[in-house]
This record gives sequence, structure tokens and C-alpha cells, in this order.
Amino acid sequence: MISLAGRDILHAWGKFIFTGIGLGLLIGVTLTMAGVYRGMVDDGKVLLDNSGANLWVVQRDTLGPYAESSSIPDDLWRSIRTLPGVAEAANVTYLTMQVGRGEKDVRAMVVGIAAGEPGTSGWPPQLVAGRQITRGHYEAVADIATGFRLGDDVKIRRNHYTVVGLTRRMVSSSGDPMVFIPLKDAQEAQFLKDNDAILMQRRRTEANPAFNRPGVPGLLDAVIASQTSNNSVNAVLVRIQSEYSPQEVAEPIRRWKRLTVYDRAQMEEILVGKLIATSAKQIAMFLVILAVVSAAIVAFIIYTLTMDKIREIAVLKLIGTRNRTISGMILQQALVLGVIGFVVGKITATFAAPLFPKYVLLMPIDSILGFFAVMVICVLASVVAIRMALKVDPAEAIGG
Repeated sequence: MISLAGRDILHAWGKFIFTGIGLGLLIGVTLTMAGVYRGMVDDGKVLLDNSGANLWVVQRDTLGPYAESSSIPDDLWRSIRTLPGVAEAANVTYLTMQVGRGEKDVRAMVVGIAAGEPGTSGWPPQLVAGRQITRGHYEAVADIATGFRLGDDVKIRRNHYTVVGLTRRMVSSSGDPMVFIPLKDAQEAQFLKDNDAILMQRRRTEANPAFNRPGVPGLLDAVIASQTSNNSVNAVLVRIQSEYSPQEVAEPIRRWKRLTVYDRAQMEEILVGKLIATSAKQIAMFLVILAVVSAAIVAFIIYTLTMDKIREIAVLKLIGTRNRTISGMILQQALVLGVIGFVVGKITATFAAPLFPKYVLLMPIDSILGFFAVMVICVLASVVAIRMALKVDPAEAIGG
């Protein structure tokens, strides 16, 4: 049996190839946008995995420490550590800021980790080069996405740090690479005021009669010291014992410590359901727009090809060709165009993904769903051309 669709494609192969490439670029963008969303979700899960925690203890009635600001005293971890079922409790701070290196700076999440050893909650779980932080001040471990190298001198606020270790895939929920520094340094960077602010606060306090009482020596100094201290952290990371469930450990903390406690499932819901919800909606809108544009392109090119062979279709109908055969020819052309576009799009997305500044995760299931979506779009886009072809009068083969 002669393939009418194949012969027609070979006759206009240039138009098919170039249209397929254009359609493929749109499909490549669609797959990449889906990969961006998958990457955002994976960044959030990686953030939780790398923290090494089962529970996150934060300020009451907040969504901290990642979605909202949270501030709790840095000595709470001691009382939490003594509760039944708690295997480990460690302070941590998170601060997204610009980290300077020379004349350039990098957007990063600065993480203050408590004193301990590798494996402590909050510490980077593995390094690709160098060593972990061993000193109490002025050492840093950075993710390789920052572009930092071992021995680099980086500036965080007023202090300089030496990069002693490099890690990989340690990122925030927004994809910013992490820089780990000692907790005391991170507290100073996040909570300590600059010199001018301290001076102005001191003047206000000295001018307040309530704090400047002659009969209470040392009161003024105590108040000033409390105002300039940095004894807060963003969260306490809790690792529980295997024989306890997260709820068994979390409930006493909520009840007696008057704090908010999140387990892993709740924290994932905050990161995915709230923190990146708006971005997910934007990506979904782009996917819909790209799908509509792709359908319009396929419909236009198939319609144009059908219009170019109205006389040939009339001849086919005149010699008795069934409508099903003519419809199948047009449908096959649309599907071939979709296959060409999907192959080009998949190749484009695969090679373009590593070039994006954000992590792009291309999953096989998205490619499979994308292929079937393209086929459905091509089938729907061919309906207009098929209806037009079926209305062709065989007399046009003799007339014109």
C-alpha cells in the first residue's frame, strides 16, 4: 500500500523539518520549565535531608526557619536535649545575603552550625574537597556552586573567613548555595548591630531615666549589654531516637516549651506548598501558554499543507479514495511533525539544562507525559485540516 503521508512529507520535507525544529524548541522550553519546578521541589527536599534533623523547633506561631523569620534563645537546646526520645539537639541559624570575594559577591545562604563533629545536625554531610570546620571562628565550608575555592578569603559582614572545605548540592529552597560558618560568627552576622546603631541605642538608653537610676548601680550597663548581645538562633534541629516517633517527642516541646515544632512531612508542606507555591503557579501558566502556542503552530502548518494540495485531495476523492484514508494521511503528517518536534525538544532540554543558573531536574516521567501530550496536541491540531479536506468537492479535480 502506498503511504500517501510519506510521499507528501518527502515532497515537502524542508517545510516539515524546519517546522519540527521550531516546534521542538517550544517543547524543549516546556520540558525545561517542568524541570525547573522539579528542581525547586528537589532543592527543598535536599535542604531538609542535609540538615540531618527529624524535628525543627522554631519560634511559636511562625513558619521558620526557612519560610519565615524565627528567633529563639540559644540556650533552649540544653533543655530540649534532656527530653525523652531526643538523641541530639543543635542550634542553627540561616541568613541569606551577599558573600563577598574580592571585588565580586555571591548570593548565598549563610548557615551557622553549632560546635561538634561531622555528622552533627546542620553540618554538611559530606565534602568533595578540603576539611570540615575545626576552629571556633573565621573558617567556612562552601558549596561549589558559589565558585569559591579552597583557601579563598571571603567576607561576611565585617569579618573575613578562609574557605577550608567544599561541598556539593547544599542549597537553600530557592537554589542559593550554602556557606557554613561557626555559630557564634553567624549570630554576630545576623543579630549583632553595627557600631553606629549600637552608639545610637546606647545614647537612647542613657537618656532614659528608667535605666539610669543612681540607687541601682550597674543597671545601665546591664541593659546596654542585653541590647547589644547576640544570644538568639533561628531554630533547634532535633534528631530523635529510633524507638520514638516524631509526635511523641514534639508534643512535650510544644506543650512545655511553648514553641512550634515541625516534623519532616510538615516542613516539606511548608517548603513545597507555601514557599514555592507562587512559582509553581507561574510555571503552570507558562506550560499552558506553551501548549496552546505549540498546538497553534501544528494546526497552522498542517492546515497550510492541506490547502496546498486541495486539488490532489479532490483527485483522490474522485477516484474513490475513502475519507478515512484521507483523514489518516493528514493525521499521520501531524503525528510525524509532533515526533520530530519532541525529539528536537528533548535533545534541546537535555543540553540546555546544565546551563541554567537554577537546578533543572529532568525526570523520565515528565518526558513520557510530555510525549503523549504532544501527540494529543497534534491530533487535536489536525482536526481543522481534516474537516476542511473532507469538505472538498471531487468536481474541483476537473474544474480548475
